[in-house]
Amino acid sequence: MKNCKVCEKPIKGRSDKIFCSIECKNYYHKKLRFATKMAAKQIDGYLKRNYKILLELLGGNKIQVKVYRNQLSQKGFRFQYHTHFYINSKNKMYHYLYDLAWMEFSDDEVLIIRH
Repeated sequence: MKNCKVCEKPIKGRSDKIFCSIECKNYYHKKLRFATKMAAKQIDGYLKRNYKILLELLGGNKIQVKVYRNQLSQKGFRFQYHTHFYINSKNKMYHYLYDLAWMEFSDDEVLIIRH
């Protein structure tokens, strides 16, 4: 006999049942939704902060600018958070953050581009 996923009470009924009651089922899914919402909120915060940093370094009317990687790091930029990426014909990878992109060079420089 299986036990409930939430309260560990024995489950009666169908063999594929995983909760002993509606209350346990609702509790489980409410906790799951909350955890998902909090993770998404945290990642969205990182993306917004990264965007703000790129926009600040790019300036108001520039299309592209080269900066050192440590400038981004000092401002709290998190390189692992981006919305998507693109690999061009020269096999260079652009990391996008909405309409802004950055490309890392081997000499510790980063090119920031507005699209």
